[in-house]
Amino acid sequence: MTHAGAEVITPPAGAPAPAAPRPPRRRGVELSLIVLAVLLSVYGYCAVGLAHDGSVPPGAAGYGAGLGVLALLAHLTVRLRAPYADPLLLPIGVLLNGTGLVLIYRLDLETPGDRAAPTQLVWSTLGVALFLFAVAALRDHRVLQRYAYVCVVAALVLLTLPILFPAVNGARIWIRIAGFSIQPGEFAKVLLAVFFAAYLAANRTALAHAGRRVLRVQLPTGRVLGPVLAIWLLSVGVLVLERDLGTSLLFFGLFVVMLYVATGRIGWIAVGLVLASLGAVAVGWLEPHVHSRVEDWQHPFASIEAGEGANQLAQSLFSFAAGGAFGTGLGLGNSILIGFAVKSDFILATAGEELGLAGLCALFLLYGLLVERGFRAGVELRDPFGRLLAVGLASIWALQVFVVAGGVTGLIPLTGMPMPFLAQGGSSVVSNWAIVALLIRVSDSARRQYDGKAAP
Repeated sequence: MTHAGAEVITPPAGAPAPAAPRPPRRRGVELSLIVLAVLLSVYGYCAVGLAHDGSVPPGAAGYGAGLGVLALLAHLTVRLRAPYADPLLLPIGVLLNGTGLVLIYRLDLETPGDRAAPTQLVWSTLGVALFLFAVAALRDHRVLQRYAYVCVVAALVLLTLPILFPAVNGARIWIRIAGFSIQPGEFAKVLLAVFFAAYLAANRTALAHAGRRVLRVQLPTGRVLGPVLAIWLLSVGVLVLERDLGTSLLFFGLFVVMLYVATGRIGWIAVGLVLASLGAVAVGWLEPHVHSRVEDWQHPFASIEAGEGANQLAQSLFSFAAGGAFGTGLGLGNSILIGFAVKSDFILATAGEELGLAGLCALFLLYGLLVERGFRAGVELRDPFGRLLAVGLASIWALQVFVVAGGVTGLIPLTGMPMPFLAQGGSSVVSNWAIVALLIRVSDSARRQYDGKAAP
């Protein structure tokens, strides 16, 4: 029924239906945010030099030009190959990576014989190169579904290789050959996310409705859940042998989150929390390396009371306390007292001391935006594989940030994982750029399918 006087216009017979509106591309917004991210990173670099030496670092122009060229190449690739991609993912990645380089450079000034910033810049370049290749070569994220079992075999091989090499700081997570080292687990997590997404998408109906109910939880049949559960147990078992409990916790959380998203049954979250708690207690008591970290977590100031000085966790807490609300200023902190892991596990303590609570909140907001945009792309996708892949990749960031931040602030025991984009570690920064590339591709697909009903 129409209102009186309203004119109803109908298209002529045989005329084609009007095309569905396409969402705005917003590549200009992305470029503006990238320029801002590069300028903020260069400002931080100059601020460190001014605070430490009273002058602008001589390499400031080169640093800004290098970061700017990498960011511009990434933007042009997205503009040409994924024009409808989310405009926030790439700028946030550039800003976090640039901030990490600034913090590592700042700590290098306290350790002239151990400079990590130049190497980290090389790894960042390799990460952006992988980003460019992935965005340009992968036209449709659904292609990855065909290689699910190739991905899982590659992931298990990568996880197993460090067993053949000597332990470093109590864990066998590195491959070191002729001064060159990589951490295979950083790449395995992305490959396992692809496998979990493909397998759970193919079996989501059976997982959600088949099997029997136990304690109000719908348990799938062993034939359906068995293969993916076996792969997960095998990967976690290898990591336990390598004493890489942080990555084990990450894989466990990833598996539970993706299983919940695939089935829509909240009982899996409860089961996951119970199993994680039982496993953490068992490993904490039985594994000496983990047990010592639990002891440090429970009594962070015990070494001070014993007259042995502050341990790493205690010094990290002192750094956060010294930073206060607005920090001491870039280049004016003393977090170098933490020791050998200050550029990797504890780099967040440097940010907390020199940028303060306000700076930490800004960093966590950036991570939160990355995760939210990944979830958003997954929710908007219609294909189950893409939805699970986006949620899985975004969950990797969410879980890793929680585990690292919780460890260095004393919320949970330390795990030895690197903070995404910020911490020293070539494997970590390269794998994180791979995740950004995959989410760029997924978000482009999600917004291309816009039909005027979904949010752009």
